[in-house]
Amino acid sequence: MDPQDALDEPAPDGARCAACGQAGLAHDALAKDAPAKGACEQAELASIAWRQRAHAAQLPPDGGWSTWLFMGGRGAGKTRAGAEWIADLAARNPGSRFALIAPTEHDLREVMIEGVSGLLSLPDRDPPKYNSSRRRLAWANGSIAHGFSAEEPERLRGPQFDAAWADEFCVWKRADYVLSTLRLALRRGAAPQLMVTTTPRRRASLESLMAESTCVITRASTEANAANLSKDFLQTIMTLYDGTDLIEQEVLGKLIDGDGVMWRREDFVQARGAAPEKLERVFVAVDPPAGAEVGRQGSACGIVVAAIAGGVVYVLADRSVLGLKPEGWTSRVVGVAREFGAAEIVAECNQGGDMVETLLRQAGPPCRLRLVRAADGKRARAQPVYQAYEHGRVKHCGRFPELEEQLIALGQGEGGPYDRADALVWAVTELLLRPPAARPRIESLVLGGRR
Repeated sequence: MDPQDALDEPAPDGARCAACGQAGLAHDALAKDAPAKGACEQAELASIAWRQRAHAAQLPPDGGWSTWLFMGGRGAGKTRAGAEWIADLAARNPGSRFALIAPTEHDLREVMIEGVSGLLSLPDRDPPKYNSSRRRLAWANGSIAHGFSAEEPERLRGPQFDAAWADEFCVWKRADYVLSTLRLALRRGAAPQLMVTTTPRRRASLESLMAESTCVITRASTEANAANLSKDFLQTIMTLYDGTDLIEQEVLGKLIDGDGVMWRREDFVQARGAAPEKLERVFVAVDPPAGAEVGRQGSACGIVVAAIAGGVVYVLADRSVLGLKPEGWTSRVVGVAREFGAAEIVAECNQGGDMVETLLRQAGPPCRLRLVRAADGKRARAQPVYQAYEHGRVKHCGRFPELEEQLIALGQGEGGPYDRADALVWAVTELLLRPPAARPRIESLVLGGRR
């Protein structure tokens, strides 16, 4: 039906108009309101024009979904697809609220909002009014979009939204945390939805998103959108970089295994195994809350229990905690050491210094307490530990999903937190990669020599 005809026809009870998205009395009232009717017609015509122009990966998938992930190469039309999706929802659902999340505030303004494919640049659509100081877009029908930077996830606490568009997800720092904070804000309307647009990179956060049962995925290479790019762009790029990882990831939009990438999920499946009855040494490795947070409440403390037997390290437990006061996390460490009959507690002191030792000794450790200090970066220290996994010298005696996610993120160079992963690295390093300290030898002197 033509959009004009759709608006002039009374909408049957329960049926939504193809043009305005309204039903029943709401549709009839809109059809009598000339300005609103004109805006609705324009929105529908813009939507039709976009559907005719877009390639398949740029259009929302059919069926019920809560998350739409559009992965594509550079210039594949991801930004345009996200902007059109939000603009269409805003036009069809007066008074709705949306969230726009970019890697940085600069990206929010220059790409998602004011960019050549951003929300203020869409052809055939009336642009919303933009208040840059408030990061706010307002449409004439009352719909509003608020902009956020992934660098400030706490700003997502409080507001609530009908839908959200998250751009360049793979370059977000602390992507898992930002995504979970955003999802807690998607609590408005009957069926909140999230669209994620990104050039793919091998990230634990992306792999987790792709594995979700309610996530639908569309993919496109740069070539799919070649008609809207510079004529010589693709030819030049292919001539210079054909056959390289750059083409695979940035142009074809494929997930590749980058240099220096370490742990994968399948590594932990292969590492599953039961501990032998007899263990040579049991360590509790601790990554205390960082810096000034050592003596405060609310920060994370990594606590991993591991043992060695026959040249193999067995990860027995991940007892990491979040949000405890100093007496809480230190008591936890001491309690875990008693539970597993640990021979030693190893705690990193780079950030907390002497305070770490003081707090732990006040808790009454049942075994030796030793402080260790990192001289290299996290990934550099993790590399030999990963090699131990590759050679089958580390076994996980159970599933430790949060610890394993952090190891994957650390191995792929994502932002932290790494409290659990750091504790694991210290455990394996001290048990396997450093020889045990030499113990004093007791000799008896007798007449005629040694015995």
